[in-house]
Amino acid sequence: MKKFLRRFLGAIGRFLSRIFNYGIPLKVTLILLILVGGLAVGLTYTKMLKKVGGKEDYEEAMRYIEIKDVVQEHYIDTADRTRMGQSAASAMISGLGDKWSYYMSPDEYRSYKLSSANEYSGIGMSISKEDSGYFRVISVNPGSAAADAGISAGMILTSVDGESLRELSEDQARTLIRSKLNTKFKIGISGSEELEVDCSRSRQSCVNFRKEKTDAGYVQIYNFEAGSADEAIDAIERLLEQNIVALCIDVRGNPGGLASETRKLLDYLLPAGTLFFTADREGNKEEARSDSMCIQLPMVVLLNGETYAEAEVFAACMQEYQWATLFGEATTGSTRAQETIELSDGSAIRLSTKSYLTPNGVDISQKGGVVPDMILYNSDPSTAGTTQGTTGGEQGTASVSNDEQLMSALTFLSKSTA
Repeated sequence: MKKFLRRFLGAIGRFLSRIFNYGIPLKVTLILLILVGGLAVGLTYTKMLKKVGGKEDYEEAMRYIEIKDVVQEHYIDTADRTRMGQSAASAMISGLGDKWSYYMSPDEYRSYKLSSANEYSGIGMSISKEDSGYFRVISVNPGSAAADAGISAGMILTSVDGESLRELSEDQARTLIRSKLNTKFKIGISGSEELEVDCSRSRQSCVNFRKEKTDAGYVQIYNFEAGSADEAIDAIERLLEQNIVALCIDVRGNPGGLASETRKLLDYLLPAGTLFFTADREGNKEEARSDSMCIQLPMVVLLNGETYAEAEVFAACMQEYQWATLFGEATTGSTRAQETIELSDGSAIRLSTKSYLTPNGVDISQKGGVVPDMILYNSDPSTAGTTQGTTGGEQGTASVSNDEQLMSALTFLSKSTA
């Protein structure tokens, strides 16, 4: 072996000598080979670093491989490498400390997409993203608005009210279609004309309202989905016609919905100024503003631990403008917008990518939620909103209601207008 190596190195030396017409000793040849080999290793290492994203990412990847190898070599039972990999990926996202971000395995993501597709129940169709960027109709419910419009399985959807779907993610397409629910809108079909979808027939009210015995108006908003702002504004207008002297807006149990609906209602209630911001990780902000028209009445907003997302933004804005006093329980701070990012192996990450900021620039999620001015709890949470048939009382409260939070709010409003 040594003789072979010496002959090999000698051959290389003679080869280099002929090229440069210069005698190169064997020792120098060996040094040159070591240098060339080291350079090759260095270039390979640098290339690997760039591929994985940098030294820290490379070291993390090597640590994962080392752990896997140790388990494979020493673990007493047979290790399931696929399960280990999925658990590691899930743990990485869990390590962010954001309870609204999570990892989905390929099987979980397939189930998620089916579930997400079925969220179009208001339209009556399920859709799936195609490689072309557009969306294929998977199924259509008989008798639904989609079926009545002439949409059938296999069709490729290209636009909604003239807005192309090609560059939209499934989340973005879902939000766009949700914004059209309870209305009439047009869907573009590949290879044919637009079809008009009429969802107004299946509209369900998302607002409950009444005038209390205390002459305060009570408006309960179940969600901030499409049409909720117009319905809430109409309710308040009808209460104003009944000469209410105060207003109680109830967003307890409201899961949120669309930022556009929240903005519209806040614009109606609040004076001119910034309503809220949406911000990405680079600090880029989109501002929602209000005009000078507003409602000037003593107001209370009711909220609890089931008040989420855009409903939290609504309450926080009313509080910062000092336009309403908040009663009830602290919210959770679920005020980040999530995006689903599909990975190359068919798995996916549901990741928080944007935050809502209050007019003063407060990140509600980082703050941990919206804290009411008056923290109150109901002995029986199921009594929320139950004041029908109340007769008032010495202090003008809804005295026969078991909704303690609402009773306290009405008492507060009565004293404010006395």
